[in-house]
Amino acid sequence: MAGGDRVALTLGRAVPSLVRWGVSADADLVYRCLASFGPQCAGDVADDLGLAVRRVRVALDELVEAGLVQGGRDPVARGAGGGSWQAVAPDEAVDALRRRAFRVPAPAITDRAWPEPVPPPTRLLPDLCATRERIARLVALERGEHLAMHPEQAFSADTLAIGSAIDADLLGRRVRVRSLGLPPADGDRSSAYTAEFVRLGGEYRLADRLPHKMMVFDRRVALVAVDPLDLDRGSWEFTDPAAVESLVTLFVRQWSGATDPRRNGVPTVVLTQREKAVVALLADGHTDATAAKQLGMSTRTLTYTLRGLMDRFGVENRFQLGLALGAMRAGTPPGVPAGEPGEGDESP
Repeated sequence: MAGGDRVALTLGRAVPSLVRWGVSADADLVYRCLASFGPQCAGDVADDLGLAVRRVRVALDELVEAGLVQGGRDPVARGAGGGSWQAVAPDEAVDALRRRAFRVPAPAITDRAWPEPVPPPTRLLPDLCATRERIARLVALERGEHLAMHPEQAFSADTLAIGSAIDADLLGRRVRVRSLGLPPADGDRSSAYTAEFVRLGGEYRLADRLPHKMMVFDRRVALVAVDPLDLDRGSWEFTDPAAVESLVTLFVRQWSGATDPRRNGVPTVVLTQREKAVVALLADGHTDATAAKQLGMSTRTLTYTLRGLMDRFGVENRFQLGLALGAMRAGTPPGVPAGEPGEGDESP
């Protein structure tokens, strides 16, 4: 099934998107390929997806760690793709990812990494100045992970300047930084900051709404704004382990339901009537030329239509496009009669 040069469009099964559960875009595509077309070795998956074998193997390692694929451990076949890999059922995959998302690991930071005296379990930082001073002190102590939730749709220039400096410092020290935000409002100046944050290695997701403005430092200390719409009212600081753990669980739940605007493997896209017709004909086995003739358009126009779809879905070739289209049920997946739901139709 060499995917890079195929003319027809092969639709994948409607399996849930794994990206929303923290799986990378490459791993999501590899899982879709195996779930749609059955067991394959890494080399065949790479050919189908038009990806380098190295990228597929990295994705398979991620899927193995998450318990989403099985097999492929034949040491003799390793050089030629590592044996045959098989995806677990989509409902099992989602259950495994849910369990992983809501499991709160023990803090990886030892007490010696936090030399300052432990403050009371809860205390009020009375204003924005006190909050910023406390953030600076806590950031200097961080060694493992920084979680941030921002329910604002626009940020002031000084907030962006302070935030970018903090993130650059943390990422430069190889601290994992995960940031949750809302889609920016028109005219918001945070786009360039977000692009730089991702370039430096930060992880960023968008949600429709967020319950609090907060930061969690190494899963030991949490700051929650008294009023997210008026930061001058200060913040509550929590150091009680149970309280911090509950806030981490809240963050993970929101993170799992949010989307990565740059790595969302299966975005919600509404197809035009022309796009639906092109997809249907190519999925039925037509070539570009015969599909274009039947639709009364030029082959070049049909090619541009497909290229536009690939750009909108963020995929690299027709095979990957077929997997994405199958996921959003834009056509009938292989082996499933028309009108019958595909495996994994239920959204997680």
